[in-house]
Formats: sequence, structure tokens, C-alpha cells
Amino acid sequence: MSQTQFTTHSGMVDILPDESGKWQYLEQIIRNTARKFHFQEIRTPIMEQTGLIARGIGELTDIVSKEMFAFNRGEDQYVLRPEGTAPVVRSYIQNRLDQRGGIQKLFYIGPMFRAERPQKGRQRQFHQFGAEMIGSADPVADAEIIAFMIDVYAQIGIRNTTLKINSVGDPESRSRYREALIKYFEPFTSKLSEISRTRLQTNPMRILDSKEEQDQPLIEHAPIITDFLNDDSLMHYDQVKKHLMSLGISFAETPRLVRGLDYYTRTAFELVSPDLGSQDALGGGGRYDLLIEELGGSPTPAVGFASGMERLMIACEALNIPLGEIPRLDVYIVTRGQLAVDFALAHLPQLRSLGISASMDYAGRSMKAQMKEANREKSRYTIIIGDEELASGKLTVRDMDASDEQSRTWDDIVSLFNRD
Repeated sequence: MSQTQFTTHSGMVDILPDESGKWQYLEQIIRNTARKFHFQEIRTPIMEQTGLIARGIGELTDIVSKEMFAFNRGEDQYVLRPEGTAPVVRSYIQNRLDQRGGIQKLFYIGPMFRAERPQKGRQRQFHQFGAEMIGSADPVADAEIIAFMIDVYAQIGIRNTTLKINSVGDPESRSRYREALIKYFEPFTSKLSEISRTRLQTNPMRILDSKEEQDQPLIEHAPIITDFLNDDSLMHYDQVKKHLMSLGISFAETPRLVRGLDYYTRTAFELVSPDLGSQDALGGGGRYDLLIEELGGSPTPAVGFASGMERLMIACEALNIPLGEIPRLDVYIVTRGQLAVDFALAHLPQLRSLGISASMDYAGRSMKAQMKEANREKSRYTIIIGDEELASGKLTVRDMDASDEQSRTWDDIVSLFNRD
């Protein structure tokens, strides 16, 4: 009887050893950039309360209505987190991070989950990195968070980018704009896509984010929100643009740019690259001054961004950007006989204590097979140990790149590697 062979769920993929080095390389760049900007890492659970996500993102968003992995256990309702901002805000409130003093500058890297149709660059388990600045209403915070995002991509080597920016206003401005959009779109209801007809009654601003071809001619002539911004929102928007220019960051004002989540206010932005074709988005974010109060905290302004790691991988592949080198093994010890095995096992820790990567045979293979394994691992050196070498106290050290051999004592070998 054949055994059942288990596989991953649809839309969830393994990151195999040959690929994990690329992820580590990108994650290190993100962490280094965060350190330069003085952001500290926060790690939240992958499971949150369903109510948190529903309230934080918005009951009527596609994520909450269609894409959440939600389940119950007893009376508790859980959801696998579909994005990072609401969990970070929950942690900020729960752990009273405001009492640490100052502006909280936080970043995260981790898996997210959405039950949508899997496609290239969009899996049901995907990974995001992002950052939040909590506690500042100043437009300089908006500029700083954008600068952080752009610098990550520049450090990776993605520099041909366009920053799209807009203001989605405060609640007063949005309310007036919402009425204007309904008034504009209602005569064309029959021409809208099915999803846009639904959004017309629930969140008409989301129509502007539609990718449906039949919606585009109508969107093109729709009112723009900047015509409905009040003085405070206009002033904030102008200051953000001024700060970006001071930082040398060019931008393209995009009046119909909206973010897909309900908690955004004022600044909205998106980073795209023309080198990536139609799927050009790299990351985006904006200001969410109402979210912390909505989730039970004191009124607190905040701004942040999020970017997809899988999209970043695709961008690097499309642009032929190398993602670091696969780490080479420094030393492989080839053994002949049990005494040599015992010697190697006892002395490996000394090499590793010097920061040297070292390995040996763990399968009792022949010397020929071990040398083949050392080549496969691209080991820089091999140390050959057998009865003769142990009796003489001189071990054979082979430089695998130069095909050069020398006989050295163990202490000489350690000194050699220590100098390197």
C-alpha cells in the first residue's frame, strides 16, 4: 500500500536552502537600513484577534470580506495576520509603548496571510517588511518614512523608481469627496464593473484603485481629491512635498492614488519601477492618524509603509541584481579510519570558535567520495587525516582553488586560518 505524500497548501511555498541565502541577504540590507534610520524591530504574533483586523483594516475591505484566514477555537476568534500595521498598533497600545518616550520608530519583517488566488509574486503566505513612525503629526515624519523605504531599494540596487504621492485628506475632506464621487459615478452605474458597483455604496474611493478595464475611462474623468482638501490637509501635503524636495527625492503627484485600507488619512504614497512592466508596484503606505484611537488607544498620529518581499525578489530577478553569494564552506576534513574521525570531531569546535565554517564526512564514505563532497560544497580547503598523518603529527592541507598541498601540524593549521 502506497503512503500518502503530503504537500504544501496551495499558495504556500517552501523557501529551500539554495534560496534562503537570498532572503537573508535582503533582510540584512533592510536591518542595516533600519539601523541607519534608527528604527527598532518589533515582532508580533502571526495570529491576532479577528476583531482587531476587521476594525483596523475595515469591515468592507476585500481583505476582511474575502481574504482572511479566520477560525474559532472555543469562544476565541483568530485570524492569521494579513498585514503588519494593525498588529503593530495593537502592540503599541497593549504594551504602552508611548510610555517609552519620544516617537516610536518601529520596523518589522515577517509572513502575512491572505486567502486570494495564488499568482506570481502573490501567494497565500507571503512576506512583508515595513516601518511605522508613531507619535508624530509633523509632515517631516512622512518624508522620513518615505526616505527609509526608498533607501532600502537603493541599497539593494533598485534605483530607477518613481514615487507617486497624493493626499487622501482628513475625515472632513474625505466626506465631501465621497459625496462628490457618488454623485459622479451614479449615472454610470451600469457601466461600472461588478466590484466597483459594490464599492460605490460602501467605499467609492476604492473605485479609483480598480484594475478592471471597463472602469478606466470613468476613473480618468472622476473628480480628484485635492480639489476637496481643507486648508489643514493642503498645508500638510505641501509641507510633505517640500521636505521630499529638501531630501532630493523626486515624486509624481498622482491625484487618483488611494490606498486599499480604510485607516489612511492625508499622505498616501506608492513606489513603482518602470523596469517591471505592468506589475510595477514595489511598496507603499501613508498616514493613519485615526487608527490608534479606533483600536482603543489615545488619539495618536502615525505614518508607515509596507513592501512585499516576494515582489522585491521578482524585481531583483528582472533587473539581474545579484542577491549576495552563496556562502562557501571554509574547511572540509577528509578522514580515513575511526581514529581520524574521532580526531576531526574533537577538533572541529576549535575551528568554529575562530569563526571558520567547518564540516566533515558523516556517512562513512570513501576518501574519493569525501573529496567529491568537498568540491560540491565549494570548500576553500580540505584537511586530510589518516593513520599516517596522525602518527607523524603532520596533516595534509589542500588549497582547493590553487590545487596546492602542504603538510602542517594542527597548531600550524589553526594559526594559518586564524591569520586569514
